[in-house]
Amino acid sequence: MKLLFVALLGFFLTPTVWMQNFSEAQKEAKSTHKQILINFSGSDWCGPCIRLKSEIFETQDFETYADGNLILVKADFPRQKKNQLAKEQVKLNEQLAETYNKDGKFPFTVLVDENGKVLKTWDGFPGESPAAFVAEIAKNSK
Repeated sequence: MKLLFVALLGFFLTPTVWMQNFSEAQKEAKSTHKQILINFSGSDWCGPCIRLKSEIFETQDFETYADGNLILVKADFPRQKKNQLAKEQVKLNEQLAETYNKDGKFPFTVLVDENGKVLKTWDGFPGESPAAFVAEIAKNSK
């Protein structure tokens, strides 16, 4: 019975979707009037980036808030050959970094409005709980 419940729960829960194209994310944000959270990450080499993903972004608190309030964009800069991105994606990530992460910080998280105006930034791993991180985002909402 528990197995059936877990299977049904997994069927109805949709994973949080991280987009990889800021232009598409901005179009969606404008149509839904949501803010955009951009995360610059080195997913296969940056320890704080890996912690941020597992300890904040993959938590129920964050996912619940994000699903209803944010458009998420991931700009990943992996180093290992097996994790290399397509050239087109690398170009998109570099262009996004040129606008929002000129100093090349990792992790670096940016909250912007639907027009791309920066509302808040987090430099490095935020030393707070997922609930506190979500509260910081909500505090900077419209």
